[in-house]
Amino acid sequence: MDIVIIGAGGHGRVVLDILQASKHYHIRGFLDSNKSLHGQSVDGVPVLGDVAMLDELHGKGVAGAIVAIGDNSTRKFYSSVVANHNIELVNAIHPTASLAHTVTIGSNVVIAAGAMVCAHASVSDSAILNTGCIVEHECSVGQAAHICPGVRLAGHVTVGPVAFVGIGAVVIQGLTIGQAAVVGAGSVVLRDVPPYTTCVGQPARVVKYRPPTGAGVGVSSGVESAVAHAATA
Repeated sequence: MDIVIIGAGGHGRVVLDILQASKHYHIRGFLDSNKSLHGQSVDGVPVLGDVAMLDELHGKGVAGAIVAIGDNSTRKFYSSVVANHNIELVNAIHPTASLAHTVTIGSNVVIAAGAMVCAHASVSDSAILNTGCIVEHECSVGQAAHICPGVRLAGHVTVGPVAFVGIGAVVIQGLTIGQAAVVGAGSVVLRDVPPYTTCVGQPARVVKYRPPTGAGVGVSSGVESAVAHAATA
């Protein structure tokens, strides 16, 4: 299958390397909104233009795409753009990644070199499992979440949509990382992390609440209570 990679930055180069190692697809080029890259090449692969070319490329035999953008919300947005052009969203799974046969994986997923995904884990659309991370048994990684290099998720951990678990963080069994939450690099998470919060430290504690984009001044009492408890516990 002929495909394009959307995003020609650092993460795009990682995804290119994964796809070249896996040898499943023929990569026609990158698409990127940065016009200064158009007509250039990245690691020997041409930057063809931006996503406005999708229909044209589809007519020229490009049947698939993968969104290789590190920012979670942006990656999720562009995945919907691709889907609206009736182009298949493909996965990039490095041949050195280890996946149990009972793992379920969505589309537009990146699983980097040395990642381990264990029995009955699930990985939703547009998620990234980065280099050398461990996703243990029966974990659930939400849509467009990013599990950074060296992260260790124990069994039965739930990571919400668009959440970010920073490099080298550890999350003990049975916990939930809420939607759009951020776990700082090297943190050790011993309790649930509420949605839209940032937690750091060993053990990790909530240090910041970030209201959802477009939210009003008010915050639901449930979220307020969870944030207050996490920050003081």
